[in-house]
Amino acid sequence: ELMGIGGISKRIIDWVLSIIGWVRGSLALTTVGTCTIFGAISGSSPATVAAVGRLMYRPLRESGYDEKFSTGLLASSGAIAVVIPPSITMILYGASAEQSVALLFIAGFIPGLLMAALMAAYIYYYARSRNIQDGQPFEMSAFLEASKNGVWALGTPFIILGGIYAGVFSPTEAAGIACVYAIIVTKFIYRDISWRALWDVSVSSMYLTSQVLIIVAGAGVFSWLLTVSGIPQAATALIQSLEVSPWVILLVINVFLLFVGCLLDPGSAILVLTPLLAPIAAAIGVDLIHFGIIMTVNLAIGMFTPPFGLNIFIAQALFKAPLSSIYPGLVPFIFVNIVALGLVTYIPELSLFLTRYMG
Repeated sequence: ELMGIGGISKRIIDWVLSIIGWVRGSLALTTVGTCTIFGAISGSSPATVAAVGRLMYRPLRESGYDEKFSTGLLASSGAIAVVIPPSITMILYGASAEQSVALLFIAGFIPGLLMAALMAAYIYYYARSRNIQDGQPFEMSAFLEASKNGVWALGTPFIILGGIYAGVFSPTEAAGIACVYAIIVTKFIYRDISWRALWDVSVSSMYLTSQVLIIVAGAGVFSWLLTVSGIPQAATALIQSLEVSPWVILLVINVFLLFVGCLLDPGSAILVLTPLLAPIAAAIGVDLIHFGIIMTVNLAIGMFTPPFGLNIFIAQALFKAPLSSIYPGLVPFIFVNIVALGLVTYIPELSLFLTRYMG
């Protein structure tokens, strides 16, 4: 919340643009880069779309990107925040599947960057094919100035993730420290918010937290009912009796999760489905850290998949664009992210390499 209403996103945009501003398609590439960094700060896809979209939509349109592309880009780029650590979805999966949140964060690095890289490749192709000239010569002075202005904003993910991986504090403690850091940066260093705005953010965060806790409580009851009724065990036994190849089962799970992802927010879907799907994944020999990343990437794509992906309606409200423009603009970004999903699903080392190396 604090990072969204302050000038954090503007400073991150300026810093990324100062680095890649010379590349064709630089504004669109900056959008993806900023969403990736902002996602490492907020861990929330809707917050990322709102914070970055407010600042980037108009410049994109003025630089020659049409409405379809601009809305599709912003709605889909925000979904990277679901995968890149520290991800709220991964925290919920870790609690539900009894897996290490720190390992999930490590496992999410390469898949999140893979999604961003494939989107960047499409953006570069799009800009070249339409002869969009939005690049500017690189200037060291502009880079140094943007780095000086953005150093406090860019420090947030390093504090959160560095502290967790170094064993200084737990993910829960990291959240509290990040809040204190955000208050210091936005209020006392950048001076972007008033005391009144800080109070409003606190109240808004309280409401959001209470909603999440209600969902967690309901999901806990649902998980208990599943366990008592023996549904996960029965489903696992059924899958094993069918003697179906694991890659086919993973394909079916992916299709199912993509469908669910455009109907439910990732947090709710994780809490409801993990108790059912995780035993099946374990039964076919899938590492549960890897499976957590598979679920997260699926649900991230679902957030901008028509007709009901949450990011679609956030983009519609922010940019006043009709759904008839937003839907077509999403198609190429859905395609490249499904390619990323396929790679993440069937190449486990993309998720597990860093966990083994750092372990």
